[in-house]
Amino acid sequence: MQAARLPFFYGWVVVAVAFVTMGVGVNARTAFSLLFPPILDEFGWERGVTAGAFSFGFLLSAGISPLLGRLMDRHGPLIMLEAGVALTGCGLLLAAWVSQPWHLYLTLGVLVGAGSVCLGYTGQGLYLPNWFVRRRGLAASIAYSGAGVGSIILLPWLQGVIAGGGWRTAATALGLLVLVLLAPLNLLIRRRPEDMGLAPDGDIAPSRAGAKASAPSNVVDPAWVAIEWTLARALRTGRFWWIAAGYSCAMFSWYAVQVHQTRYLTEAGYSPMYAAWALGFVSFVAIPGQIALGHMSDRVGREWVWAIGNAGFVLCYAALLLMRAFPSPALLWFMVAVQGFLGYGLTSVLGAIPAEIFQGRHFGSIFGTLMGIGLIGGALGPWLAGALYDASGSYGPAFAVAMAASCFGILCVWIAAPRKVRAVAGRIGRIRRG
Repeated sequence: MQAARLPFFYGWVVVAVAFVTMGVGVNARTAFSLLFPPILDEFGWERGVTAGAFSFGFLLSAGISPLLGRLMDRHGPLIMLEAGVALTGCGLLLAAWVSQPWHLYLTLGVLVGAGSVCLGYTGQGLYLPNWFVRRRGLAASIAYSGAGVGSIILLPWLQGVIAGGGWRTAATALGLLVLVLLAPLNLLIRRRPEDMGLAPDGDIAPSRAGAKASAPSNVVDPAWVAIEWTLARALRTGRFWWIAAGYSCAMFSWYAVQVHQTRYLTEAGYSPMYAAWALGFVSFVAIPGQIALGHMSDRVGREWVWAIGNAGFVLCYAALLLMRAFPSPALLWFMVAVQGFLGYGLTSVLGAIPAEIFQGRHFGSIFGTLMGIGLIGGALGPWLAGALYDASGSYGPAFAVAMAASCFGILCVWIAAPRKVRAVAGRIGRIRRG
């Protein structure tokens, strides 16, 4: 009985560690949205230049993501995660000494950007799918919901520190938290259950003979699954590039609003603390949204949840545009709800979509490259939104571009069609009956 229960237990330990890491690591990057207004006020730099530090960090993240995947395939996640802790923590500590734009780009851009990609959705997505198959969407959504719990705790706290001691003190405090909490905790992470003699989903590890006897029961396209997918092979497929385009579009929309939302709301007449709470509640309402949509993806398919998540960002931008003409608390909290509950729900399938198509020994390299391309969109979003504002004096053009990007991102993943390679648990019965 004890041997049978151990795999189930340790898989959820991995999820719990990822949950805490996401809570702190992702919000170390999200904190840029709160640091952005006081940095603008202190230095008077243009918004495009200042927001460009966030975008520059994302471009660097895009460049290193494929390398993280290769590192993961060869050495496992521990080196990657601990490097992420060191880079993020040191970047925040050094940010307290910023006096020139290039200082901002180096600290909150390069160091925090590179570190947070190791700790956030990309880093966790490199190994979490290995631990679950039937519960892949649910497990990922629980881990990723840590970003929401962290936001509702950390972001208002950080805004309070900014109000009381300034943005430099806030950056220092957050950097110390990253180093002290996450460095020891991530020592518990392992790459895959097989490394410990375990099996995914808490199942008892099968014998080698039994493992080779039959294909996985959720396989829809045996010929595709039989291929040993390396990065070079994946790059020659249309599916890879449709996923990459879809991820890039989604991250464009996601991070454009994340960086500029606080400033937009304060200019619309809301207090800085109220805007900070709104930003925090976006991730807070994402907690039930991610878990519900992650579980839903295990039942109805990854494409449907991806579409729902992107539709949430379309509704979010529509609400923001209406808010300038018709400001009201109801419209603000509608924006928060659709952005968090629906929009952030797409994170529950970020790792699952390519895992259904390219699962195998080289998945880390493939997923890392996909996320690297996606992060280019994440880098472009904040910079372009700021640049379009500087050129037009309005966020309207940038928000319209983001809405179009979300719609195209939906189409991309439906064309990639992970459902045609492997069925989710809730669809296996229909395949057998068919």
